[in-house]
Amino acid sequence: MTALLRELRLAVAFLSRLPVGAPAEVAPRQLGRSLAFFPLVGLLLGALLAGIDQGLAHLLPRPVGDALLLALLALLSGALHLDGFADLCDGLGGGRDREAALRIMKDSCIGAFGAVGLILLLLLKYQALLSLPAAVKPAALLLLPAAGRWAPVLLTVAIPYLRGPEGTGAAFAAHAGRRELLLASMTVLAAAAALFRAEGVMLAGILLAAAAGFGVWMKRRLGGVTGDVLGAAVELLELLTLLLLLILVKG
Repeated sequence: MTALLRELRLAVAFLSRLPVGAPAEVAPRQLGRSLAFFPLVGLLLGALLAGIDQGLAHLLPRPVGDALLLALLALLSGALHLDGFADLCDGLGGGRDREAALRIMKDSCIGAFGAVGLILLLLLKYQALLSLPAAVKPAALLLLPAAGRWAPVLLTVAIPYLRGPEGTGAAFAAHAGRRELLLASMTVLAAAAALFRAEGVMLAGILLAAAAGFGVWMKRRLGGVTGDVLGAAVELLELLTLLLLLILVKG
């Protein structure tokens, strides 16, 4: 139990700015095993968003409150995944081949493709969240971060990691396997089923297929995944979750 709590603490410390602290020395194996708890951390973040949303609903118009919720999610995650999404947009947009794309992605500066990508991503997420019926919104806020943080688990286990030992995700990729994938997947499936019943299970299946397709594309385009690809996958799966929920409630 102590080991599981330590892995959960590592996952929270890596994925968020929540003040849980992190050990001064962390074994690479512990980092890899902490992937199992990524969706659980997402549920925690979602619970915070849902709780804060209840307070905002009594203080501010919904359009302002929804914008603040997305800003809070970015703040809680340290904008880690947004940065990865921008880097991937720059790499894919500006790199004519694999080597050029990877070189551009390592540059810390945001280019035109990254800036436009971020604007469109946030605009779509905002409009999708705002368009959800109020009755569905709390459940959506719970599932949204959990589903997004399922993506890096899927890709880390299934797709080769490119950056080598110096990359941020190297320890995760080297020590994550079927256990982490199974526990993470069970968390998302259970949450989706509890929140949206049979439709939630179907939604989880679509998200799984989308993440797998994205991983295959990255393997063909770049040869594998990097930390930026994993961060971008979080943002894309969050957006897809919102869009699918919109289709679900309007169907």
